[in-house]
Amino acid sequence: MRNRTAPIIAAAAVALIGAAPARQPVMMGGTPDLDACPATAQVTGLNPRGDNFLSVRSRPSKAGLELDRLRGGYTVWACDETANGEWTGIVYDRRGGAVDCGVGSPLARRQAYAGPCATGWVASRYITIVAG
Repeated sequence: MRNRTAPIIAAAAVALIGAAPARQPVMMGGTPDLDACPATAQVTGLNPRGDNFLSVRSRPSKAGLELDRLRGGYTVWACDETANGEWTGIVYDRRGGAVDCGVGSPLARRQAYAGPCATGWVASRYITIVAG
């Protein structure tokens, strides 16, 4: 008897390989006279009568996996941005400032963040630049 599931599994594997990456790295640096992440920002504008948190996503899309939830006033570093400005790539300390994320010095070459802190993508309308 012929195995009819093999072609279906093969087609699904090809579709997954060609699919968008599950996680888009947050890039930083590339400007020798600016910090690797040039701005500090705070989570703002959340609806206190709604869910009252900002979802941190794995990629700049509502379809991205939710990695974390940040409350209003949480401080993050704004490092990257989509071309249309709708999404900001952030670096943040899950412990609320106890860790040096290593983004405060210039990096001549643009590269994906690989330090001790968390990264992800947030809707830009919910963060306000406070320094930078």
